[in-house]
Amino acid sequence: MTHPGPTPTRPFRSVLYIPGSKERALEKAQGLAADAIIFDLEDAVAPDEKIRARAVLAQALQADYGQRARIVRINGFDTAWGRDDAAAFADHPGVDAVLIPKVSTPADLDAVAAIVSGKPLWAMMETALGMLNAGAVAAHPALQGMVMGTNDLAKELGTRTRADRLPMMAGLGLCLLAAKAQGRVIVDGVYNAFKDDDGLRAECEQGRDMGFDGKTLIHPAQLDIANAAFAPSDAEIDLARRQIAAFDAALAEGQAVAVVDGRIVENLHIVTAKATLARADAIAGRSV
Repeated sequence: MTHPGPTPTRPFRSVLYIPGSKERALEKAQGLAADAIIFDLEDAVAPDEKIRARAVLAQALQADYGQRARIVRINGFDTAWGRDDAAAFADHPGVDAVLIPKVSTPADLDAVAAIVSGKPLWAMMETALGMLNAGAVAAHPALQGMVMGTNDLAKELGTRTRADRLPMMAGLGLCLLAAKAQGRVIVDGVYNAFKDDDGLRAECEQGRDMGFDGKTLIHPAQLDIANAAFAPSDAEIDLARRQIAAFDAALAEGQAVAVVDGRIVENLHIVTAKATLARADAIAGRSV
């Protein structure tokens, strides 16, 4: 199978969940400042609405969602709806990827890959077994991205809610290592208190500093904070440019090391600096 691979510089700062059964919300999402949308057929849809939601979403995704990545979260294959969900969106031109809930082993991806025939897969990482198998899940050839399902993980682990998310760190860290080792996109879990801007900002900054590419969101009011937190700051962009210029000047003089703001700059720093500028350019293009 050909590896679908993420576009490295495509921004996934803000990944907004939208219920697949809500026509008005689906229409409104076309104008929201989200880098990606998870069109949800699982948790956000009541059992007696599942079949209708599938048809509603299939129709809605014929509309233009611009540059936003369009990801459909199907129901699990252990339900009555999962296989039909996968089949309904396997060849849908309005779907960029299929998100599978509660991925615990690569076999969970195999089952969906057999139906969606080459469409990139994303994995919800929200079980204890999934944390332990994160490396194998991330290495799956059809996988493009991973989404932390921190609410379900907390329920399974029996953790208490803490602002520092200490009980989550083992799972978050394992999935981050797995995703980065394989070059996958990985986005952080949701922040439930959607009216708490300060709390959301702090958790976004924590996730950004850990290495997440962005954050999943439950309400449009959270978009601006996530977009700002996961974008390179003006200071970071300026530093990246100065590092590259200084290093190029050092190379021209036969040196392999430069100094910027009293700190050593080597080739590895230039790789990071160029990635920062590429990310900033991708975000600027997304904004346009």
